[in-house]
Amino acid sequence: MPRANRRRHEHRPLAAGGFGETTTERYAGSLWTVRRVSGARATRTYLCPGCQQEVAVGTPHVVAWPAEGVGGLGDRRHWHTGCWSRRDARPAGNAYR
Repeated sequence: MPRANRRRHEHRPLAAGGFGETTTERYAGSLWTVRRVSGARATRTYLCPGCQQEVAVGTPHVVAWPAEGVGGLGDRRHWHTGCWSRRDARPAGNAYR
């Protein structure tokens, strides 16, 4: 039976104000929408899919999500900037981890 006491977060749209430029980049054979987030705008802790370590509050990082019709806001992933830069060194099957 699932736990009922887990926090539920609403997905917030990534508004243009205060966030970096949005680009489209290739990863794991598909296109991804990518946005850089400044440390001042990083107000939550996330788990980086590149290294499985926390992206701490106040850490500049990258938010990436599939650009081609698959998924939506729920498929956003927050990566350390360095991990995103080295994403091609990862096995392609781990894109959604």
